Amino acid sequence: MIPKIEIDSQSGFCFGVVGAIRCAEQHLDDGRPLYCLGDIVHNADEVERLRRRGLHTIEHADLPALRGKRVLLRAHGEPPSTYRIARENDIEIVDATCPVVLQLQRRIKEAYERPAERRPLIIIYGKRGHAEVNGLVGQTCGEAVVVEQEDELDALDLDRDVELYSQTTKSLSGFRRIVEAIRERKRSGAFRYYDTICRQVANRMGHLREFARTHEVIVFVCGAKSSNGKALYEACREVNPRSYLSVNQDAIDPAWVEGARTIGICGATSTPSWLMNKVKDKIEEICTR
Repeated sequence: MIPKIEIDSQSGFCFGVVGAIRCAEQHLDDGRPLYCLGDIVHNADEVERLRRRGLHTIEHADLPALRGKRVLLRAHGEPPSTYRIARENDIEIVDATCPVVLQLQRRIKEAYERPAERRPLIIIYGKRGHAEVNGLVGQTCGEAVVVEQEDELDALDLDRDVELYSQTTKSLSGFRRIVEAIRERKRSGAFRYYDTICRQVANRMGHLREFARTHEVIVFVCGAKSSNGKALYEACREVNPRSYLSVNQDAIDPAWVEGARTIGICGATSTPSWLMNKVKDKIEEICTR
């Protein structure tokens, strides 16, 4: 019996990634070289697709050698130092920073630029070293503190004024735990927290859990570098132990889908829809052998 195979309609690129890729494609159409500072999205198959169209991925250390060239800034955003280096080297910036990230950068910058006597301790709930987080910390000349776990708060002076922000792709539940942990530890000073999590991303967690419950097998498609993908995959696995992680159609193990009557395919905010369709085609091929 051929199983019912469904691709989750809400999976795939968030609007920030869609905007960055459209921006890249539009600029590639004129045939001039275009460089991207870091992988445009944490998905090797999509990066390779765009590489074949002419998008060259570079690192920060490469910037000074690109005098007069065009460099695309991906949806994650960049710190002010990147813009400064670009100006100094006559680099044309193609800015595809997600609007949600840009707004968050501005809010953190405004908090940091208050007079020293009114400047709070700025805490960012996020993944240390993540591109978006590096851009946020850069708004504070490196002074903001990045926190991943509650116990990291013990090393901070929380009795001064504190303002808490979040990386846009973190979970709401994790953010709320950090809020409560700060409240429990504070004895003085003001505490303001700002839920800066992108709802298009946050709402996927509950939706994917429900999607995973309604299928016997889940194949979750995402790149190896996607932190958002790992979190969403774990949410699927919590409710459906027959959830499997695959980078693309070539990584699918036929044993995963053996005997299944319903199979769900879903992915991260960095997973292209064309890749989920290829995974579906591969599963259909396996199931009709």
